[in-house]
Amino acid sequence: MMNLYTYLILGLLVTIPQLSTAQEKQLHKADEKFEQYAFVDARKIYLEVAENGYTSSDLYRRLGDSYYFNGELEDASKWYERLLSEYEQEVDPEYLFRYAQSLKSVRRYDESDQVMEKFNALTNADTRASNYMSSKDYLNFIELQSGKFDLVKLDVNSKDSDYAPSFTNQGTLVFASSRFGNSMTKTLHEWNEMRFLDLFSSKIGEDNSLEAPEKLKGRINTKFHESSTSFSKDGKTVYFTRNNYTKRRLKANSEGTTLLKLYKGTLEGDKWSNIEELPFNGDEYSVAHPALNADGTILYFASDMPGSKGLSDLYKVAVHEDGSYGTPENLGDLINTEGRETFPYISDSGRLYFASDGHVGLGGLDVFVSVPEEGAFSVPYNVGRPVNGPEDDFSFVLNEETKIGYFASNRNGGKGNDDIYSFKQTDELITSCKQYVKGTVLKKSDGSIVADAEVVLLDNNNQEINRTRTDTFGAYKFNVECASSYIVRALKEDYKPTEKSLVTTEVLEYSYDVPLEIGDSLLEVKEVNEGDDLAKLLVLSPIYFDLDKSRIRKDAEIELQKIIAALKEYPQLKIDVRSHTDSRANDAYNLALSNRRAKSTIAYIIKKGGIDPSRVTGRGYGESELVNSCTNGTPCSKEKHQLNRRSEFIIVKK
Repeated sequence: MMNLYTYLILGLLVTIPQLSTAQEKQLHKADEKFEQYAFVDARKIYLEVAENGYTSSDLYRRLGDSYYFNGELEDASKWYERLLSEYEQEVDPEYLFRYAQSLKSVRRYDESDQVMEKFNALTNADTRASNYMSSKDYLNFIELQSGKFDLVKLDVNSKDSDYAPSFTNQGTLVFASSRFGNSMTKTLHEWNEMRFLDLFSSKIGEDNSLEAPEKLKGRINTKFHESSTSFSKDGKTVYFTRNNYTKRRLKANSEGTTLLKLYKGTLEGDKWSNIEELPFNGDEYSVAHPALNADGTILYFASDMPGSKGLSDLYKVAVHEDGSYGTPENLGDLINTEGRETFPYISDSGRLYFASDGHVGLGGLDVFVSVPEEGAFSVPYNVGRPVNGPEDDFSFVLNEETKIGYFASNRNGGKGNDDIYSFKQTDELITSCKQYVKGTVLKKSDGSIVADAEVVLLDNNNQEINRTRTDTFGAYKFNVECASSYIVRALKEDYKPTEKSLVTTEVLEYSYDVPLEIGDSLLEVKEVNEGDDLAKLLVLSPIYFDLDKSRIRKDAEIELQKIIAALKEYPQLKIDVRSHTDSRANDAYNLALSNRRAKSTIAYIIKKGGIDPSRVTGRGYGESELVNSCTNGTPCSKEKHQLNRRSEFIIVKK
C-alpha cells in the first residue's frame, strides 16, 4: 500500500558489530534513508549487507520494517522470522505483532495465532492482544461474514497506485492516483519509488465501471501528495489530504519530516479554489483521510495527534454552520487500538467503515464496520472476504441505496501497487452479537433419537423464554443473547426430564451444541413406594438454605423445577415437604426457622408450578433429624453444618 500516512515507528540508529568501515558507512547511509521514511533506498543497502553474511537484530528489524510499511507483508515475514528465531530476546514485543500480521499475508494463520499468544503474554494490556484473546475463533466469524460482496476489477487502474475512492453528487468517483499527470511528470517518492499522488475523477458508468479519469481542476493538486477526499452533499465543498504544503511553502516537523494535513476547498465553476488548512492541523503530527457524515455536521479523520492511542487513531470534529469547528474527539478504545486505524467512511445511515490492522483480521489492513449505538459506535465487525484478504484492504465506500461501492487493495492480481475494486453488496453484514444453542434430544439408555420432545429455554431466574419441539431427527435450536446465562430443559411424557445450564460468551457469532439425554421413565426405578424421598429418586442435588435464611436459593430453584415436573407428569402424586436446620442456635428457634423453610418451599412449588395445594404438605423438623454428629456444642465445619440445612420430599401417595 502507498504509505501516505506517516507512521511514527522508527527506533534508534542501528549498530552492527564486526563490520568494516566501508560497511558501517553503508549502514549509516541506510539508517539516514530509513529515518526519512525512504524505505526502498534503505532496503537496497541493508540487503547488500545481509547478502554478505552479516547479521544483527537491528539489520533484520530494519529489513522487515522496510517491507512491512510498504505493505509487502510476505517479504516482511521472512525477515521478521529470522529476527525472532535468532534474536527473540533482544526485540520489542511490537515485532511479534508485526510478524503475526505478516504471517497472515501468506495464510499461515495457525502460526500467526501462536505468535499472538506470545504477544499477549508480554503485553496483555495491549488492545490488539485483548482483541485477539476475545476473538480466537475470528476465522470462523470471518467465514460466516464472507461472501456478501461480488467484486469487479476496473480497467481504470494504472500500473502505479490508485486508491481512496469517494463519491460526488455528480455521479463521479474521485480518487488518488500516482499515474502520470496530463502536463508534467511528478517526482518519484522515495518511500517506495512511486510518483506523488494527484486527485482524479471518473464518471461512473451504468455497469459501475469508471470512465477515463481526468485530473481535478483548480488549485487542489500540487507537486506533492493529495489524497482521500470527502464532499459535501451539494458537491460544492471538498475536504482532502495533502502534504504540509500551504501557499507554495512546504513545512516539516522538528525532525525534518513533512507530515500530512487536512484542507478544505470550494468549487467555483468547474475549478477548485479557496484552498485553506483546517485549524486543528499541526506541524508535529499528521491529520488525514476526511469523511463527512450525511448532513455535513461532523467530520471524521485519522491522526496521530497528542492523545492518540496508536500509530493512527480515528477522530471526529463538529462542523458548525458558520464554518468553524469544534474540538476534535477521539473515537475511543472500542474503535482505536495501538495499531493503525485509518481511512474512515460514514455511510448515509451513520455506519462507520474504516481500515485497521489493530483489530483481528486476515492480514495487513482489513475493512471493518461499526454501527451507531447511543451516541457512540459498536464494536467493529470484520466485513469478511472477498473485500478483505491477506494484504492491505482499505478506503471502503458504499452507496447504501444501490448497494454499490468501491475500495482499494494491494492484493495480487492487480495492475499496480494499489488498485481500486468495485463491488455489489449481496447480503447484509453481521453487525450484532448473534449466538445460538442447538442440540439433539436422546434416550439415555440406548442413545436413540427422541422426536417430538419439548425443549424449554429458561433464563437465569428460571423464567421461560421460549420453547420448541424436536424434529424427526430429535434436533432443536434457539437464538440466545451474548454474555448471558440459560437453562435448557427437555421434557417428554413418560420420560424423566433433564436440563443443562449454559453461559454464553461475547463471541460475535457462535453456536453452542448442547445435547440432552432424557431417562426412559420419570423416576427410573422399578417400584416407587410411599415414604420414598422423591429427591433421591430424581437424583436431585441437595436443596440447601443459607445460614439463618428461608429464601429459596438460585441453585435450589433448578432442583425444585424437577419436583414440579414430576408432580405435573404424575397427577396422582402427593408429597410431604420436610425442612431441616443445623444445630446452631437454640432448638425453638431452629424449629421455627425450619417451618419457614418448609412454607417457602411449598409456596414455590404451588406458585411457580401451578400445583394444587392439596397435593403438597409439609412442616419443619428443626434440628431433630440431623444427618451427622454435628449436635449442640459439637465442633463442625461449615460444610458439615450445611448438610443438615436441607429439604426432603417424601411421597405420601403415588
